[in-house]
Amino acid sequence: MADYLDGNVLAAKSFTRFGVTHMFGVVGIPVTSLANRAVQMGIRFIAFHNEQSAGYAASAYGYLTGHPGLLLTVSGPGCVHGLAGLSNAMINTWPMVMISGSSDQKDSGRGDFQELDQIEAVKPFSKFSVKAKDIKEIPSCVASVLNHAVSGRPGGCYLDLPTDVLHQTITESEAEKLLAEAEKERIFEESIVPPSSEIEKAVALLRKAERPLIVFGKGAAYGRAEGELRKLVERTGIPFLPTPMGKGLVNDDHELAASAARSLAIGKCDVALVVGARLNWLLHFGESPKWDKDVKFILIDVCEEEIKLRKPHLGLVGDAKKVLEMINKGIKDDPFCLGKSHPWVEAVSKKVKDNVSRMEAQLAKDVVPFNFLTPMRIIRDAILGLGSPAPVVVSEGANTMDVGRSVLVQTEPRTRLDAGTWGTMGVGLGYCIAAGVANPERLVVAVEGDSGFGFSGMEVETLVRYKLPVVVIVFNNGGVYGGDRRSSEEVTGPFKDEPAPTSFVSGAAYHTLMEAFGGRGYLVGTPDELKSALSESFSARKPAVINVIIDPFAGAESGRMQHKN
Repeated sequence: MADYLDGNVLAAKSFTRFGVTHMFGVVGIPVTSLANRAVQMGIRFIAFHNEQSAGYAASAYGYLTGHPGLLLTVSGPGCVHGLAGLSNAMINTWPMVMISGSSDQKDSGRGDFQELDQIEAVKPFSKFSVKAKDIKEIPSCVASVLNHAVSGRPGGCYLDLPTDVLHQTITESEAEKLLAEAEKERIFEESIVPPSSEIEKAVALLRKAERPLIVFGKGAAYGRAEGELRKLVERTGIPFLPTPMGKGLVNDDHELAASAARSLAIGKCDVALVVGARLNWLLHFGESPKWDKDVKFILIDVCEEEIKLRKPHLGLVGDAKKVLEMINKGIKDDPFCLGKSHPWVEAVSKKVKDNVSRMEAQLAKDVVPFNFLTPMRIIRDAILGLGSPAPVVVSEGANTMDVGRSVLVQTEPRTRLDAGTWGTMGVGLGYCIAAGVANPERLVVAVEGDSGFGFSGMEVETLVRYKLPVVVIVFNNGGVYGGDRRSSEEVTGPFKDEPAPTSFVSGAAYHTLMEAFGGRGYLVGTPDELKSALSESFSARKPAVINVIIDPFAGAESGRMQHKN
């Protein structure tokens, strides 16, 4: 007699067959059995308290590994909560697949348990979505979502698994046949490269430029382009500017790093080679007055639509690593290098030195009660003291993230995760968990504002449960931006005696949340206390929360985005 298996087993078999090793999510009706079967088949399932954090973890896992991060949710509200992660993957262009159970197909439109047209709900946030309407469609649907997530410009995809389909059965031999057929459908794209004539134009533009600049972002990080980038920078002597998550592809402390002279670099350059970074708000849309009105952009992007949207002087559609390889080859055949005494390199270098020395003078002061700079300097030095492999730094918050971006030094690629293209708050603990799972050899250090931490703070229990090497540092200044910042004219009306919309409980004991689950908690307010807590927690490589008490009047409202608020 033939052996039968159900949709849960077939889905789990499909995932393992097509290379999935990790899954993030929250179980419940109708997907608990699917999660259990996935674990049985050798997939590591990381169970969260909230689909939002699990989704953020799946999206970051996709970025860190280059393989789709998988999020499993229940139907209806679980799917809606998961949209936070799916949309985050879409906006940041990271490969991710959200899998949600859904209500029984025969009861569609009748108000079934957690009923929702989930295919319609995910449309704005996914590049591809599909529903398996029968058990026999599961392997093909799984292959499709995994393919679409990584093809072309990466992004979020969605797979809908109705309750009735998960309960259907087929024979093992039939399942094997379906899996083999679906495996043949898997597409492994060749890297896209532009024609050599376009590469020659790019090389000529860089060669003739008086004030060239190389800008690179997390697309270059995702594309593992760091080796070719370093070669290009060192071969040509061109200054470079990373976007926040591009930091570390070339060392932040490299002599050609222009981050500390950002305004000069983008304001005066005449040719900008932009690799895996979009000319969006983070780069002032590539427009004056921040950029020179006559600057010539050479844009390298895997997505042709992105290049058409931005209308650069020269667009090179292709994989960042491959395109840079071709540019490097073109330069090697007829080399040029600006040299340290080149007027442009000298101007950028001087500005960097001036700005760094001013910043270091501020950082050198031990300010107590803590401002943002003193603890950030101590954290920077502790992280640098660890050497290689460098920790993954997760950063979110307004002032905390802004100051951290300027002060913390990245020396290795893909070691900074922050609010990203969308400026998403709430990513912190999800990103920590993704980094701990994707890079088990690295310590993970989260530098969080207390507001940012609050979005996902309960996931410290998840850190403890899975014994992840994560140290969460909370900059506690009593609220969003730092508690009550209102003027006396604003403190009026019938609720004037209530807390300000920006304020939290003063002196909140965030460290005890970690202690409640068996992790280590530290309360610090002086340089020595912080140094001791960092030394101990970094050595232990176990889940910890360091609660750093900050002066509530340090920092600015909205961080560096006051003009938007």
